Amino acid sequence: MASSERDEIIVGTISIGEVLTLLRKEFPDVTISKIRFLETEGLVTPERTPSGYRRFSEHDVDKLRRVLTLQRDQYLPLKVIREQLETPEAEVSVVAAGLTPNDFRAGSGRVRMTRVELAETVGLAESFVAALENIGLVMATASGHFDEDALAVCTVVARLNRFGVEPRHLRSFRVVADRETGQIEQIVTPFSNPRDRDGRAREQEIVREVAALFVQLHASLLRAELVRGGKA
Repeated sequence: MASSERDEIIVGTISIGEVLTLLRKEFPDVTISKIRFLETEGLVTPERTPSGYRRFSEHDVDKLRRVLTLQRDQYLPLKVIREQLETPEAEVSVVAAGLTPNDFRAGSGRVRMTRVELAETVGLAESFVAALENIGLVMATASGHFDEDALAVCTVVARLNRFGVEPRHLRSFRVVADRETGQIEQIVTPFSNPRDRDGRAREQEIVREVAALFVQLHASLLRAELVRGGKA
């Protein structure tokens, strides 16, 4: 810690580095850029020393922990989280998508399966998995293996297959995913600044939040149609 910062310590507060150390015990993926982003979005307002250093109180750390928990466990958009923090007694109505923030992160690389292994793991025929490849629903990596994303897709498809769903029924999902990926990229473009570390963190957060909102919109529309048709 620089001497000027040490001289300006506010009693009962800690630095952003110390906050990071505390939070990483429960949220391994959190970064300083992420904490700065949440500050920019008004989720936390640390004090500032005369030299501009951030100093976080115990209350600030508790708020950050709650924000990260709501993102991880309920995948709530930041706007909803902000409302929940401001009026904790209010009931928040959000369609549960069954997703966590990690579902929109890049694969960790721990899964590396052949097509045969993937098919055996999810209980599908190898030819069925090959058909999913042909329509672009799963894709092998450059090494010819299948990763976490392929495993997640095939797990869901295997469950659908019990209801008679075949690869030919799923072509539209690839089309929709491609179209919406393009839409999300367009939405995020104004926030993109690859030369700015905090800008990159903000871009990643926006991608995840918009993706979650797209999923929630799909779930809401599907539920509404099924209720209207008397199927649910």
